Amino acid sequence: MPSAPSPAAPVASRGDDLVETLPPPTIAVPPSLPFSALVGDYSPSESPSDGGFTPSDRELSPSPSESHSDGGFSPISPSDTPKVLLSPAPTPSPVGVSTGAVVGIVIGGVAVLVLVVLTLIYFLYKKKRRRDDEAPLAPKENKNEMLGGQQQQNESQMSDHEKTSLPLPEPPTPPQQPHPPTTPRPFMSSSSSSDLNYSDHPALPPPPPGIYQGTFGYEELARATNGFSEANLLGQGGFGYVFKGVLPNGKEIAVKMLKAGSAQGEREFQAEIDIISRVHHRHLVALVGYCVAGAQRLLVYEFVPNNTLEFHLHGKGQPPMEWSSRFKVAVGSAKGLSYLHENWNPKIIHRDIKAANILIDFSFEAKVADFGLAKIVPDTNTHVSTRVMGTFGYLAPEYAASGKLTEKSDVYSFGVILLELITGRRPCGANNAYADDSLVDWARPLLDQASEENNFEIVADTKLNSEYDREEMARMVACAAASVRHLARQRPSMDQVARVLDGSISSSELKEETRPASGT
Repeated sequence: MPSAPSPAAPVASRGDDLVETLPPPTIAVPPSLPFSALVGDYSPSESPSDGGFTPSDRELSPSPSESHSDGGFSPISPSDTPKVLLSPAPTPSPVGVSTGAVVGIVIGGVAVLVLVVLTLIYFLYKKKRRRDDEAPLAPKENKNEMLGGQQQQNESQMSDHEKTSLPLPEPPTPPQQPHPPTTPRPFMSSSSSSDLNYSDHPALPPPPPGIYQGTFGYEELARATNGFSEANLLGQGGFGYVFKGVLPNGKEIAVKMLKAGSAQGEREFQAEIDIISRVHHRHLVALVGYCVAGAQRLLVYEFVPNNTLEFHLHGKGQPPMEWSSRFKVAVGSAKGLSYLHENWNPKIIHRDIKAANILIDFSFEAKVADFGLAKIVPDTNTHVSTRVMGTFGYLAPEYAASGKLTEKSDVYSFGVILLELITGRRPCGANNAYADDSLVDWARPLLDQASEENNFEIVADTKLNSEYDREEMARMVACAAASVRHLARQRPSMDQVARVLDGSISSSELKEETRPASGT
């Protein structure tokens, strides 16, 4: 049997025929790409029965073992066209920027945006908080209404009086005219009752020239008080100190510095601004301005040069006050309090009437001061719930029972002042003959006896040596006896007390009332 032909021979012959029959395909190969990237795998369509063979899947590559001397390729099926796969060129990325860099830029941008938003929120919060802190400290009136337009400083001094950054709400700019402004409309409606208007009760007289009311800088007040020196210290209380100062225009002032961080001092500051800025009367101390500097709160008053009633009545080494001076102080302070109670709606209750809060000038005109505990009371609220208010010896008995102070409590306190003027004694103290009782308890029976017997020596200050006007003494004794009655509803009003003292009405008007009134 003939031997089987070698499998290699037909393949070679077949390959030769194919090489001769089919010219090699022309494939443009980019010089930058390998040949294998352009030519894919192929499979001949011929079956093995035709004598062909199926080469294994592989890439065509011009290897030396598969090429002929004439440069041919491996056999290719004539019925097949080689598949040419062109790989798409990769999408070029941005020059010099990788994906990580893009992510980093995005994250950084978001972080910066968040930081900007947080910073904006912080500054808005600080601005709102500063505005909230400053709003309750400014008076409710504009600069012309504050103190009834009493204070106006000469324009030549304005360069030395740069104000703080806390302007009064209305108007937005300070007055420009050097002359006093016209009389402003009061913030609260003044009573129109004819019996409340005395000759000493002017509505709102023109302010004196040379004073400007408003805000002051801390450095300005420090210069005015010689650095708040001890030599300028006029006095001190539980919540602050009072210094004498002189403005560059020569105007004397009293600067009350409240203790920093005191909640009570903060309330006093706001009360003084709210109350004194609304009213003006010749027998009420005038507020010139105020200062807010960080935690510091300062109030600037007109300076009343002749100390207090307490100093003149009870000061060591002081000569006894003459009767005419005592009576003048009684009438003036009564009219100042009557103005607060009767001439404003809603009324104003002082709540700390005492001899130390009655200032006196050289002509012994009295001015009621220290409105730190004062309260504006609507007509519908006749009682005022309080914390610890007032001063022992001057407090009305209803305060101990109910913890409430009313305008009739002010009347009681003023009655104690009248007793001090009459007797020359302190309201309480172990150095008095009535050590076991208050001045009121000691004086009540003697006042009634003095009025009935028309004998005032039993209550009059022995230092007077009987040198007093008997008619004036009789009026003062009657007012004192009525003002310190135990029941608040039986006490007269400050209007009645003031008019009895100045002789406008008879002391018979002070008879005990049986109808209920404010108080208990």
